[in-house]
Amino acid sequence: MKIKLFWKEGCPRCPEAKAVLADAPNVEVYDLDEMDGLGEGAYYGVLATPSIIICDDGGREITSWRGEVPSRRQLAEWIIH
Repeated sequence: MKIKLFWKEGCPRCPEAKAVLADAPNVEVYDLDEMDGLGEGAYYGVLATPSIIICDDGGREITSWRGEVPSRRQLAEWIIH
């Protein structure tokens, strides 16, 4: 399982998203102002920041929060599964 965080400079909720994921395992962070981040974001259809996408080991999306930040409890429920 991997957690992908998509963020952008100047996003008012992105620091909160980074804080929620600070202790989470297997987090990949993508800056949508950079080519790699933009490409990965396009692949997953990211249109809002912050976006947090949880993927299985094959890269398929399991769940996501787009333009919002989940609570630590909400995030933990998906990580534990």
